[in-house]
Amino acid sequence: MSARPAGSADVAASTRPPSGRRHRIHPAWTVAAVAFLALVGAAGFRAAPGVLMVPLQQEFGWSTTVLSAAVSINLVLFGLTAPFAAALMERFGIRAVTAVALALIGAGSALTVLVNQSWQILLTWGLLIGLGTGSMALVFAATIANTWFATRRGLVTGILTAGSAAGQLVFLPFIAALAQHPGWRQASLLIAAGALAVVPLVLKFLKNSPADAGVLPYGAETPEASEAGPAPVPRVNAAVRALRVLRRASRIRTFWALVAGFAICGATTNGLIGTHFIPSAHDHGMPETTAAGLLAVVGIFDIVGTIASGWLTDRFNPRVLLAVYYQFRGIGLLVLPLLLGAEVQPSMIVFVVIYGLDWVATVPPTAAICRQVFGADGGVVFGWVFAAHQLGAAAAALAAGAVRDATGQYTYAWFAAAAMCTIAAVISATIRKDAGRDAKVVVPA
Repeated sequence: MSARPAGSADVAASTRPPSGRRHRIHPAWTVAAVAFLALVGAAGFRAAPGVLMVPLQQEFGWSTTVLSAAVSINLVLFGLTAPFAAALMERFGIRAVTAVALALIGAGSALTVLVNQSWQILLTWGLLIGLGTGSMALVFAATIANTWFATRRGLVTGILTAGSAAGQLVFLPFIAALAQHPGWRQASLLIAAGALAVVPLVLKFLKNSPADAGVLPYGAETPEASEAGPAPVPRVNAAVRALRVLRRASRIRTFWALVAGFAICGATTNGLIGTHFIPSAHDHGMPETTAAGLLAVVGIFDIVGTIASGWLTDRFNPRVLLAVYYQFRGIGLLVLPLLLGAEVQPSMIVFVVIYGLDWVATVPPTAAICRQVFGADGGVVFGWVFAAHQLGAAAAALAAGAVRDATGQYTYAWFAAAAMCTIAAVISATIRKDAGRDAKVVVPA
């Protein structure tokens, strides 16, 4: 039997004055701020593989394929953990799952300094950090937005998603500098410290729900106004809930359209650019610190682009936004092989700016479609869609490494990714406007 919906358990809640009138700053914004910092702390490793790959190769002689395999394991777990993490957050609370996830990221990063065999990097980079980052995946941003906000959900999802970009921006230049001197081990310890530093803030300030703070979700005037929020917490095993939601969602065509598009999204961001841009630039004679600086600029414009995408998602058709985002990304990847060189040219700056604006701008409209079509199951459905994102990223990371080892360059990988983006644009444009009506028959809210 389901638990009672948060914020509607008693009569007093229904007669409460709107929360925004009782608090100068609604508690939802405090929770969002702490969630943002948690995403920043968890994002440190996202910047690491591209920077640390060359130093590890130089010290241990491991191939690009071996290190790409470690990243692929990480990305697979990053994705597959997400839907179960969403269900665990519903069952045990956002705060506990987030704190454990940050601890896993810190442990995995710290233990990396002890590796001397290739299988050990698969354990630290792959297993431990993959489980931790998977529990702090973008589904975390969607869960916060759906639980704490009745309005401004698109904007909040965009801001929180930008936390990952901010983490990349904060850590990347330092990781690159430390990897050069004194070495990659100190860079790994910096990532561990960044993740662990946020844990006390999470334990103190990250409330599980508006009911814990004695308020309604931001923008809700009455409990009935927040009915589109998260589902009542089911008293079932989190894994069972996640699998049941997958079974229901898999009967809807829109789910598979989102899965296909987001798999390509992951392949062309985390999998390809995030993992292989710096090694590819290094192949063309560009210093690693310079290439890392370019990725940091991607992070800057990612923040702008994702927040803007959240704002647009609250106002325009999300499927149209997705189609535009994917097509622009494909054009950028198509010309990238022509832009790489030993020195940074103005054309490369243009690419970095455009790609940064488009990096994870796809998240707010994708999360919005999940919420619109699948209702109360939307958070867990987005977790499964995000799992596809990371499976695509893992496949691209491994395939691009194999292409580099086989041909000595990444050119074919860039061209293949550009073609996939066009496919994603077409798929997104064909998502039906009335898909939610079919879903309501199959997926109960």
